[in-house]
Amino acid sequence: MTTDPPPAAAGASPRGDAFRQSGAPSQAGDSLLEGHELLQLYAAPTGATQALRGVDVSVTGGRISAITGPSGSGKSTLLAVLALRERPAGGELRHRGRLVAGLSRRDLHRLRRREIGWVAQRPTHSLFPQLDARGQIAQMAQLRGVEVDIDAALAEVSLAERATAHPAVLSGGEQQRLAVVVAAVGPPALLVADEPTAELDDDSAALVLSLLRARADQGSAVVLATHDARAIAAADTVLRLRHGVLSGEHSAGEDHTATIDGLGRIQLPEEVLPLFPDGRVIVSLVDGHVELHPRTERA
Repeated sequence: MTTDPPPAAAGASPRGDAFRQSGAPSQAGDSLLEGHELLQLYAAPTGATQALRGVDVSVTGGRISAITGPSGSGKSTLLAVLALRERPAGGELRHRGRLVAGLSRRDLHRLRRREIGWVAQRPTHSLFPQLDARGQIAQMAQLRGVEVDIDAALAEVSLAERATAHPAVLSGGEQQRLAVVVAAVGPPALLVADEPTAELDDDSAALVLSLLRARADQGSAVVLATHDARAIAAADTVLRLRHGVLSGEHSAGEDHTATIDGLGRIQLPEEVLPLFPDGRVIVSLVDGHVELHPRTERA
């Protein structure tokens, strides 16, 4: 984290030219990020491990997208790639139509600072340890070149009375709420959060989810990795990862969409897997559509 001293608290101001010059949120429905066949590899004692295996993803302004899946499925890796904190090992990632692979480290640093809010799984990793709550927000506003009503921002997550507290003396839930509201300063074009409600009680989770919805309504693209049913229910789109592969996508009010890979394989939603206890299925083509039946059903 930077150790620059925080600026004086700025007064309330709507999004204006200063914010637009530092990367305004997309219009609702506009694609901010497009990923095609994304791959990510990590070194392991037994050799390279594929954390992402051919993931296609689109991140759109004005929406909350939740990435779900079991531990080790690639959720945090996909978040890091989308937040431009890691370059994918393969595939194509575009930011506002521009190939990310062609951006220099300096360009990426500037993009992350001005356009992307990041909330780490451990909230203290997203905060400046030497700054109090007011200073956290003031520093982020300075880095992004925007003005912000600090008192209103803290009140949005019920931290007004903790304005002069440093992260070390805040509770875990308070740290999490502070990390989210700091990342949301601007608001940024992209707000990415790793398990932002996992350790929160219902009241605190509701505050965080309300803030994320407000930023989406202002045009931010919000992307979460989560196991939390409360966060999943609040999302507009749910992406399911299993073993580094996008196994399905579901948007509010729409049917579940499963992904078929280049070998014709399909990953079914977790909720239907108990229908096929032996892991085998009968596939039938009936009147132009496909039906799946457990083997016992046809025995």
